Amino acid sequence: MKALSPQIKRFVASFCAVLLVAVAFPVAAAAQGRAEQADIEELYDRLQDPDLSNWEAVEEDIWAAWARSGSQSIDLLLKRGQDALEEDDMQAAIEHFTAAIDHAPGFAEAYNGRATAFFQMERFGQSLSDIEMTLALNPRHFGALTGLALILEELDQPEDALSAYRAVAAIHPHRPNVKDAIERLEAKLEGRAI
Repeated sequence: MKALSPQIKRFVASFCAVLLVAVAFPVAAAAQGRAEQADIEELYDRLQDPDLSNWEAVEEDIWAAWARSGSQSIDLLLKRGQDALEEDDMQAAIEHFTAAIDHAPGFAEAYNGRATAFFQMERFGQSLSDIEMTLALNPRHFGALTGLALILEELDQPEDALSAYRAVAAIHPHRPNVKDAIERLEAKLEGRAI
């Protein structure tokens, strides 16, 4: 088992303490207007429908809403960061996301993008720090929660990873990779108990 740094231990502890509150009580990102927040609430509600056949389209609409900062300049920086991620240029991605964060520190998606780049570079401490900010600004960010779960699995913390995956499933029950991860970790943890 890999040893956790004090920073990661504090993050995991604080994450677990606020997990249920974060899932139950949404907090809008500062840049989102009331009308847009009402729209995204409706999208979250639609995700809860067990018979939802077009969940991919609903998920895509949520990602699109998250990507709107309210500023064309910040949106451009986010887009450039996302393009750099797709091109596997993690350093450029980090620079673009950092510029967006510097100019709009309340924009959760910039933190999430940078967390993704740090994760790709296996800089887990920095990724966790940005995931923490993403979730502070947008507690129902199922992408950031999934990233958290992946890091916790990488750090051989299956109980905490399972908690994170379950939090994702509570928000977005249709994601097949999350369902598979929950089943895999439950089986692993049951095997340990025997």
